[in-house]
Amino acid sequence: MDFTFDVFAKTRGFFKAYLEELSLAQLNAIPNGFNNNILWNIGHSIVTEQILVYKLSGLKPNVSEALIDKYKKGTKPDGKATQEEVDELKALAFSTIEHTKADFGSKVFSSFNEYTLSTTGNTLTNVNQAIQFALIHEGMHAGYILALLRALKV
Repeated sequence: MDFTFDVFAKTRGFFKAYLEELSLAQLNAIPNGFNNNILWNIGHSIVTEQILVYKLSGLKPNVSEALIDKYKKGTKPDGKATQEEVDELKALAFSTIEHTKADFGSKVFSSFNEYTLSTTGNTLTNVNQAIQFALIHEGMHAGYILALLRALKV
């Protein structure tokens, strides 16, 4: 799993760079033909990893329930995010993955509730699969962010 966590760190590095380099207006912008924005895709990626890994393992996520409610599957941007929200996601980008890696190494994940993915139809049966799929999911949203950047002409 070292490779998986290394890729997570690099993906989160891209996310952090977007959060630092783009303006609040660019992070919040929803171009024509899209239903979300760059900030939502980053928040959704962070929250989804926590749901798939921690919640399905019966453990408390390392993000607030309010953040989960704002960015979980089926949500969309509900207005203009603030700089404070950007700063929170910037801090969580690395801290959540570092926490997951440490917990995985400490074998904290002892149980898992199976979950069938709506995107692929596959069923996650253990935390290893959840972590691997979270990375695939994050890659899909990284691609979506690139499309948003092109649409915004950034």
